[in-house]
Amino acid sequence: MRNVFVVSAVAVSLIIFSIIVFIGYQGLQTFKDVQPASFFFSSDWAPDNGRFGAFPFIAGTFLLTGMSILLSVPFALAGAVFMAKIAPKWMREILRPATDLFVGIPSVVYGLIGMTLFVPYFGKVFGGAGYGLLPAAIILAIMILPTILSVSEDAIRSLPRSLEEASLALGATRWQTIWKVLLPAARPGILTAVILGMGRAIGETMAVMMVIGNAPKLPHSLVDPTSVLTTGIVKDMGNTFYGTTWNNALFLMALVLLLISLGLILLIRIVAKRSAM
Repeated sequence: MRNVFVVSAVAVSLIIFSIIVFIGYQGLQTFKDVQPASFFFSSDWAPDNGRFGAFPFIAGTFLLTGMSILLSVPFALAGAVFMAKIAPKWMREILRPATDLFVGIPSVVYGLIGMTLFVPYFGKVFGGAGYGLLPAAIILAIMILPTILSVSEDAIRSLPRSLEEASLALGATRWQTIWKVLLPAARPGILTAVILGMGRAIGETMAVMMVIGNAPKLPHSLVDPTSVLTTGIVKDMGNTFYGTTWNNALFLMALVLLLISLGLILLIRIVAKRSAM
């Protein structure tokens, strides 16, 4: 039985390593025809004319992720505090399964809601078609909120009861105890929750593709159409042939996305390691 586990672990490691090597090798072929500075810092994405500036996709990915985190974290933290320290037990037993249920909803459902409700609304208020960063960020914020809320609640609930009792015994009010004692003490777990939410936001494709507009350009406002790495890869992959510069450029975009995700995983491990010390 032990050999089975060892073989499985080695096989999984080899598969993951092979995927990274393949994407990396194929992506780096782009630099045979495109200068690295042109790929990473140019906004000129016109593959039919031999121009492969991927900066709008990279910038759009970071902008969208940052906005979705800013929108979701306050609500997620408020919900986590409410469920961990304020809500009665019967209410918590209803809210927690409901929160977990939201995590399992397919992303295409969120995208459909965004196309039906948010896009027409923003088009009516701001003009234009209504596609852009803001509706995509709102949809992403809703999608990652249950993840951040659940992990943050677990972090707050795992704190020792004596910490709260000591603060109350010293004369602090309930809100002072939550704000100045419990939340700082649970900071490593909350940071881990935020990083997990960022990881999901960066990798999300379908829901974002349905509301962001998919235009390979830098947005001039929150309701300007733009694109991100995931949607750019999905949108263009069907139009390319394997081994062409355009196809290699998409693999390089996938490698950038992979490196960002690996960076977030390393960050989670560092945060978890420090919280355990």
